[in-house]
Amino acid sequence: MQKQSELDKWLLLPMAGLIVLGLMAVFSATHGSGDPTLFYRQFVWGIIGVAALAFVYYNDVRVIRDNSYLFYMIGILLLVVVLIFGKKIAGQTSWVRIGFFSFQPSEIAKMATILALSRFLSDDDTDILSIPHLMIALGIPLLPALLIMMQPDMGTTLTCLSFIAPMIIMAGFDIYILMLLVFPVLLMLTGFINIYAVIVLFLLLFGLLVYVRKKYQMHQLFVLVSGLVAGIFTNRFAAEILKPHQMKRIQTFLDPMSDPQGAGYNVLQAKIAISSGGLLGKGFLHGTQTQLRFIPAQWTDFIFCVIAEELGFLGAALLIACYLVLILRLIWAIFSIKNRFVELTLAGFVSLLFIHVVINIGMTIGLIPVIGVPLPFVSYGGSSLVGNMIMVGLALNFFRNKRNLGY
Repeated sequence: MQKQSELDKWLLLPMAGLIVLGLMAVFSATHGSGDPTLFYRQFVWGIIGVAALAFVYYNDVRVIRDNSYLFYMIGILLLVVVLIFGKKIAGQTSWVRIGFFSFQPSEIAKMATILALSRFLSDDDTDILSIPHLMIALGIPLLPALLIMMQPDMGTTLTCLSFIAPMIIMAGFDIYILMLLVFPVLLMLTGFINIYAVIVLFLLLFGLLVYVRKKYQMHQLFVLVSGLVAGIFTNRFAAEILKPHQMKRIQTFLDPMSDPQGAGYNVLQAKIAISSGGLLGKGFLHGTQTQLRFIPAQWTDFIFCVIAEELGFLGAALLIACYLVLILRLIWAIFSIKNRFVELTLAGFVSLLFIHVVINIGMTIGLIPVIGVPLPFVSYGGSSLVGNMIMVGLALNFFRNKRNLGY
């Protein structure tokens, strides 16, 4: 039986392993002709993250829950502030300058949104099956997602939406109705790829709906036909809807060789780096793709290829194993800690962490279009690191107090 004073090692050790791997990768990626100060900044952010983790860990869970809406309002305010006074980097107004550091409010806002949504869904007065309450539940994450989209930051916007479905399903919402709401959106987004993908997805989703209900119903066809029409529309007018660089990313995702020296360059070089690492890698600070800077800003979105090249398959496997242990431990906590607020909060954290890992590694190896999503605990970025450490701090807090959370 776990003592209340113990730190849960199955959360702490994989997180520490990821941070160490991240610091090694940032150091290597910025070694020599890069900017060596990035490593020291990341190290300082790590210390700040430890302080934030400790602060959250020793706080009363009831205080955190009771102030969830306050944290949410602060997050929304910060997102508004960044739109007005933010620093524009790489076409996105996502950062606020604080001395020598740049702070990204959206990373903290995501955590605050999960807490606010958990608070609302866990309230006794909330009936997730009622339309007004469902609209409020959807509105809580959609508001920050809209503000983040205005920056514009599509990658963070998508991750901000990733935890909606798991959390409202866990709160008791009918998964079949959710499928009816989500499937047309999937068809519409698929339209940005090509019309054939829309048609194939339409047939697959229709079959899935019939399988779930065990019979064909007219409203299923109506919903999916609406999505099919939306998908055809987005495919026809994709060039007018998306910006040129976004269209390029989709085109190079489908065929990187269509622009090997332009939009497809990063993905092609990342694949070369990963494949050249072999089983054991080329050795720390000895990766040719990494040290010769073939991948621009490889310490952020493409940091996975640094680890895979220099530490090889075993290094990449260790990285993924750390994520797997962390995610499985959080999932185990969802079913072992009998508290509605805690269950929903952990479900949100698991969803957020999982989608970050899948998207980042997926875009690095060419399975997902490049949309600019950091690798949690590993990519350079203080806001992301501190935000994720706060998430682990909360989970550690839940474990420490799990005997007292039956209120």
